[in-house]
Amino acid sequence: MLTLDTKVSINKDFFQSPNLCDRFNKEDLTKIGNQVLEGYKRDKQTRSAWERRNEAGMDLALQTQKAKDFPWPNCSNVAFPLVTIAALQFHARAYPTLIQGPDIVKCRVVGEDPTGEKKQRADRLSTHMSYQTMEEDKAWEEQHDRLLINLPIVGCAFVKSYHSSSFGHNVSELVLARDLVMHYYATSVEACSRKTHIIPLFRNEIYERVRREVFVDVLEEPWYLQNAPLSSSAPEGGTDNRKGMQPPQADQDTPFIGLEQHCLLDLDNDGYSEPYIVTIEESSGAVLRVVARFDREEDIEKNTKKQIIAIRPTEYFTKYSFIPSPDGGIYDIGFGVLLGPLNESVSSAINQLVDAGTMSNSAGGFLGRGAKIRGGVYTFAPLEWKRVDSTGDDLRKSIFPLPVREPSAVLFNLLSLLINYTERVSGSSDMMVGQTPGQNTPAETTRAVVEQGMKVYTSIFKRCWRAMKEEFKKRYVLNAIYMPDSMSFGSKGQKATKADYLGDPDEVVPVADPSLASDAARFAQAQAIAERSQMVPGYDPEVVERTFLRALRVDGIDVLYPGPKKMPPGVNLKVQIEQIKQQGKQMQFQHEHAMFAAELMEDQRVNQAQIIKLAAEAVKLSEEAKNEGAYAQVATINAMISLAKAQDEKLRKRIELILKGLEIDNERASIAGDVGRMAPSSSNAGAAEVTAAAAGGA
Repeated sequence: MLTLDTKVSINKDFFQSPNLCDRFNKEDLTKIGNQVLEGYKRDKQTRSAWERRNEAGMDLALQTQKAKDFPWPNCSNVAFPLVTIAALQFHARAYPTLIQGPDIVKCRVVGEDPTGEKKQRADRLSTHMSYQTMEEDKAWEEQHDRLLINLPIVGCAFVKSYHSSSFGHNVSELVLARDLVMHYYATSVEACSRKTHIIPLFRNEIYERVRREVFVDVLEEPWYLQNAPLSSSAPEGGTDNRKGMQPPQADQDTPFIGLEQHCLLDLDNDGYSEPYIVTIEESSGAVLRVVARFDREEDIEKNTKKQIIAIRPTEYFTKYSFIPSPDGGIYDIGFGVLLGPLNESVSSAINQLVDAGTMSNSAGGFLGRGAKIRGGVYTFAPLEWKRVDSTGDDLRKSIFPLPVREPSAVLFNLLSLLINYTERVSGSSDMMVGQTPGQNTPAETTRAVVEQGMKVYTSIFKRCWRAMKEEFKKRYVLNAIYMPDSMSFGSKGQKATKADYLGDPDEVVPVADPSLASDAARFAQAQAIAERSQMVPGYDPEVVERTFLRALRVDGIDVLYPGPKKMPPGVNLKVQIEQIKQQGKQMQFQHEHAMFAAELMEDQRVNQAQIIKLAAEAVKLSEEAKNEGAYAQVATINAMISLAKAQDEKLRKRIELILKGLEIDNERASIAGDVGRMAPSSSNAGAAEVTAAAAGGA
């Protein structure tokens, strides 16, 4: 029980104060600092076993090589990358699935919306919160990128959401699991009564916060004037195996370790512990800041006697979970723990195979006394011969090679078995990492196998989606508290109002759909919706089209497809009907003239056949001509041939005129771009003019 000489009063000044330390004397601050430090050490002790497992898993993920001298110095020391592959495969799927372009947040429309006001508000909220997340908070995407690569290794990570007075906007900061100390068996982040965030504080940062009156003035304290001690997590001597470098030495640029503890303290001495945030410096235990962890009087629930019943604290941390811990611990498990023993076994088997191959390939053995060879180490090169004082028979009898077996095939089969089961746990089998299953494997079988393999990832994606939703709810509440009544944002000067954030935070959710973990599944769904909208009435065509373009990952959808509302007005219905009629008349007119041209072509064919027939008769009569009468018949036939040729020339010209008229008519239609917009009189005039000329030639 914390007993203080002074107590605070919860009033208007209490909420507006950036630091409550000035309300306590030095002895009270020392007591508060000691309690915070002791609580931090107790919580850290409860998770000591988890820290050891986490460190071992991180070493496997980073393929850290440790010193090894068995079975001989400088023996094989392979660290097989099973955890690394599993983490990279998860990150490659999770990153594009959960963060899809600039649209990150969407607001749902709950209940009936006859006037469309809820839809408009939802659109404003979605646009504004997506802008805040991706544009205003520039580190958000990078922080979540790091989160999704750390999450599969460690098993959990945290995001701290708060309103930064320095930046003037909401911030989501990645907090690794090692840097947030809680009691291992706490039921949840929200229910945990004591959470300690380990924060490195550089000397300049402390100085700036002191001058801003956020921290207590400690610029003359002995611990501040001295060099900060190294963090307890830094290696004590030797090299840092993960980074391959010597550990740094403490100097003036070494950061102090700040402990920001979100805890419950009874500072007003009423018997009820209120939520506070206490920041101390670890090495000295000095209290730097005390501030309330509830923002408004509305967060305090009181009875009719004005007595405090409960206080609703402001929660800053959101937990991203990989696989919940089976032992009920607050820290979940990742591939570092799940694959750790298997990875160690695989690395051991590989090292044994390599060492066995080294022994088998090395020329070692025993030399008898009969081998007269000078001492020293002998090395051989191709085409090289060594001179010795012994005969060949003496050498053969005096040299005994060390009996060494080849690398064990059984051990190699065991290695394959271990890797196979490791891939089952991590979901990173051959087809899941992009390798082809084989030439004769049916496509449907491959799709079914990949879909079943993605089930493991889909469940984890849903946990990440749920955590992201909780994070967006916190940002929604922060907007309701700190946002001005109205503001403009973006290059287009879009508007956002504080009144939009006075609704239910549960309405905001991530845009990502965790059930669609692949681009093919997302596109298939959008295509099915587009096809269904053509058969069933009631779909919104604009929403369907935008969903389809979003599934294709098209950038600039608003520019590419502004929507039917921004399209120019269409043609009047009566005008369209008249255009259709004129189009029908035009097609009929063209058909009639095409038929007329075909008839003329048939007449021309018959006439040409008649010419050939007459020419043949003339030739025959010329050969048989014996008198004047025969020569007269030949002259008559030649005259008939001349008339037929003249008729053929007329038919040819008439056909050319009709075809040219149809060609001109088609050119006019193509230039106009739309048959319905052509002037019927002008289009028909070209063909009618040619037709009249053809008819006149008749």
